Amino acid sequence: MTLSPKNSGWIEVITGSMFSGKTEELIRRMRRAEIAKMNTVLFKPFIDNRYSSKHVVSHNKSKLESIMVKTSNEIIKYSNEMDVIGIDEAQFFDNQIVDVCKRLADKKIRVIVAGLDTDYRGKPFGFMPQLMCESDYLDKLRAICVICGNPASYTQRTISNSKQVLIGETDMYEARCRNCFELPVND
Repeated sequence: MTLSPKNSGWIEVITGSMFSGKTEELIRRMRRAEIAKMNTVLFKPFIDNRYSSKHVVSHNKSKLESIMVKTSNEIIKYSNEMDVIGIDEAQFFDNQIVDVCKRLADKKIRVIVAGLDTDYRGKPFGFMPQLMCESDYLDKLRAICVICGNPASYTQRTISNSKQVLIGETDMYEARCRNCFELPVND
């Protein structure tokens, strides 16, 4: 894959369970674009303030400067003169995120999106399924199951709470394989 669109933009989606390395991979790709002297900008949703309001930060503490936005459409106003746009935690964005990504790709911009494919119930999360269908490149990453060590594609919530969106880390979630994943009882 080339680092620079040649008269074309595209959408790359990095997805998988929590702790699978999605944000780490997004940061890696954005850094490579910076090394290639491309104009880049990285976004994160306003709701995700776990580590920093000014950086996208992975679980292993890799970080890259970012802009926090409340709506998908805010991304458009920062896209002028950009070659590569990164978007982290895309599952938390509003229903315009798919259209925004398509519009940016149509403007010959490389769009790299990272987000959870499923929620703690194992159900499709937000607009990630649509983004996955619209993507030109799709990578589904797996974590390691904390119970048995197999590849993990599920995010297990370890506390009792039925809200779909509950920002947390290892204090509330674990990576689990299909065999060790347990559906929530009271949902």
